[in-house]
Amino acid sequence: MKKIYEWCCRIETAVCGAGFVFLIILVFSSAILRFLKISMSWNMDLAMFFLAWTSFLGADIAWRSGQLIGIDIVTRFFPKKMQKVVLIALYMVIFCVTAVICVFGIRLAWTERLRTYQSIPIPYSLMTLSLVVATFSMSVSTVVKIVKCIQHFNKSE
Repeated sequence: MKKIYEWCCRIETAVCGAGFVFLIILVFSSAILRFLKISMSWNMDLAMFFLAWTSFLGADIAWRSGQLIGIDIVTRFFPKKMQKVVLIALYMVIFCVTAVICVFGIRLAWTERLRTYQSIPIPYSLMTLSLVVATFSMSVSTVVKIVKCIQHFNKSE
């Protein structure tokens, strides 16, 4: 199970990186073409698509690797076990929030399935699915964090 999770994390990182490269290429080429008075309206729609995917997947990558901001100004004065209890409770809240966003994201993707972009025949729900995939992945990452925190509960760090 751990290898499957690591494999999915590597795929997610690769997709996010490739999406970011495509996003940069699309925006840069759109700016160059606009300077040359050549209009390609599909560039911005596709760039918006890649922006959604890279930002949401990037949020999960940052969450998984501990790169998101954390505020411990109050909890740093707690005993170590109390800090871990607060951390587990916080992770559970985050899990619930990501699960709710995932469920409502699925509903949103379903309602957006018939809508397409203005310039390209791609369903808008494919962009909305980025929210679903990322929050599902964040939920899994949060469960992994909860399990690790529980496993190391009695260890002093």
